Amino acid sequence: MERTLSSDLLVDTSSKSATSLPLNILATLLLWQRRIVSRRQLARLDPRLLADAGISESQRYAELSKPFWR
Repeated sequence: MERTLSSDLLVDTSSKSATSLPLNILATLLLWQRRIVSRRQLARLDPRLLADAGISESQRYAELSKPFWR
């Protein structure tokens, strides 16, 4: 399982090329999917595993409260 509290991967959307638009859309969709999966995994962790990972309940709640696009 990947330990991710903040999935702030940047997608360079500054390029105006027509060929990069589909790639940017795909990259964004894949990033959103990764966030959804990571947060589902985080939600399933028991308190012992959270402590082992150094994640507090408040940090978990803050991450799980975020929408997938953030």
